[in-house]
Amino acid sequence: ASSTTMASQRPVSRGPFGPGSGRPPTALRPPQTAVRVSTAMAPGSARPGSRAGPVASPGVLSAQIKVADRPVTQQGLSGMKTGIKGPQRQILDKSYYLGLLRSKINELTMESSKLQKDIDTSSQENSVYLSYEKRAEVLAGEIKDLQGQLADYNMLVDKLNTNTEMDEVVNDIIMLKAQNDREAQSMDVIFTERREKEDMIRAVEDDIVQEKQAAQNIIQKMSADKQAKYTEMKATNEELMQELDSLQEELDALMSRKETFEDLVHSQAKQEAVVLHEKLLELENRRDAMLAEDRTMGSPQEERESLFKQVKENNQEIASMERQLSEVREKISHLTEEMRQLDADMEEHQGAVFSKYIHLIGMICAGLERKEW
Repeated sequence: ASSTTMASQRPVSRGPFGPGSGRPPTALRPPQTAVRVSTAMAPGSARPGSRAGPVASPGVLSAQIKVADRPVTQQGLSGMKTGIKGPQRQILDKSYYLGLLRSKINELTMESSKLQKDIDTSSQENSVYLSYEKRAEVLAGEIKDLQGQLADYNMLVDKLNTNTEMDEVVNDIIMLKAQNDREAQSMDVIFTERREKEDMIRAVEDDIVQEKQAAQNIIQKMSADKQAKYTEMKATNEELMQELDSLQEELDALMSRKETFEDLVHSQAKQEAVVLHEKLLELENRRDAMLAEDRTMGSPQEERESLFKQVKENNQEIASMERQLSEVREKISHLTEEMRQLDADMEEHQGAVFSKYIHLIGMICAGLERKEW
């Protein structure tokens, strides 16, 4: 009773609800029995904004659902993939590998038999193709003959349609027969000449073979020196023949060029074209030379290294030449000194000889004077 009295004496909460508004005061509200779970919230959490804490709700709503466990396809949810069930071979022993080898051998045998069948089929097709080709050649000859007969019949029909007289047809037949006879005779003459030429060629070839055999016998009978000389002369002859062929080709080219120039003499435009062509050839040669030089040149670093190397080599050569020059100068000075000494010795010797010669002349003159007296 006391608690009821205290509750009735407690002031109501603030708000627009006064007495008679129909909403009971906060203290008179019935206690909450459960909290509604929001559809947008995770299970086990209270509604935002309420003072109630997390409330455990056992059942399906509290289960942690993972969407990745149930993948979605175009037809809807797919089932879970299960592992491979059933017993598997645990030990790969000799029998396993023998069975695997037998299966591979069977596959190879089947493939080889299939390839053999393909080969047989191809060979049959080739044989059939050859027979068909021969038959096609025969039929082509028959078609050619029939085309000739058809041309004759068409000509006859044309003659009949144009009301040609029989005498004209007979005259045409006689003319064609005479022409055929003449052509047959000319063919016989040509065939006879061909046979004669072939016989002559065969006889000349036999003579050449005999002459070669005779020359070979003569060479074998020669001495070793003559055989060596003959071999050398033969090689020289072959070289000269090759040179003659090349010179003949060059002569032919020059003759053709001469004929071209003779044709160009009377045409100013052609002369200018020749000059431009020669200039073009010269420029192309210069371009090729420059490209070759560019290809031979390396990078700037390589060029620098090559120049340094060349400078070092030149310096070494200059140093060696200077050493040789100093040695030569020393030899020259030594030889000059020796020559000077020899000259001095010769002058001294010549002076002594000259004085003796003068003394001898004086004695001879004195003797002659005494004789005169």
